[in-house]
Amino acid sequence: MNVPDGWKKQLDGEIAKPYFAELVQFVNDERKHHIIHPADGDVFAALAATPFQKTRVLLLGQDPYHGEDQAHGLSFSVRDGVPFPRSLRNIFKELQADQGCEMPKSGCLLPWARQGVLLLNAVLTVRTGEANSHKAKGWETFTDAIIRVLNEEKAAMVFLLWGGYAFKKAELIDSQKHRIIRMAHPSPLSASRGFFGSKPFSKTNNALKELEQQPIDWCLS
Repeated sequence: MNVPDGWKKQLDGEIAKPYFAELVQFVNDERKHHIIHPADGDVFAALAATPFQKTRVLLLGQDPYHGEDQAHGLSFSVRDGVPFPRSLRNIFKELQADQGCEMPKSGCLLPWARQGVLLLNAVLTVRTGEANSHKAKGWETFTDAIIRVLNEEKAAMVFLLWGGYAFKKAELIDSQKHRIIRMAHPSPLSASRGFFGSKPFSKTNNALKELEQQPIDWCLS
């Protein structure tokens, strides 16, 4: 697991800390005894797809999909040909309602990442079939460091926080400097309680315009 070049300057100090070596060892040991998602080469896929200098929006997830062939290192995203998880299907329903986009044929969100949307999970690995199995092993410390770097070193960007877990990260963000957009999580348990109809995509684009930045083209079809 190597941090991509586009983030090395910002994260070299973090990966030199003792906890990070322990975290890497933990994940390597887990791979010897369990099926771990995503694959080793995809753990930092979000950072590779959206370098620090290009990051304009952070969309924070909790931990990777734990089903077979689902996780590939970008929060909420799946590769071409993989059936949409329920949360992603709800995201696409709201995308249709908010932006008028057609239902995508692919659940791969790389087009968003390439426009500057950092699709980061708080925890970057998981055992197959065991949600949150790598919680509190060190990943949260690492991804909190990413949020802090963005908060401190970016002039202004948009933090898109879905659900109670993500809301807690707002304490790491200077709301006078950046835009924070909060809404319910798109999971089946909470989508009908505030995600549907929340217009996250148009709200993000309006915030970007206020910051004199180009909006995101959210349509994927």
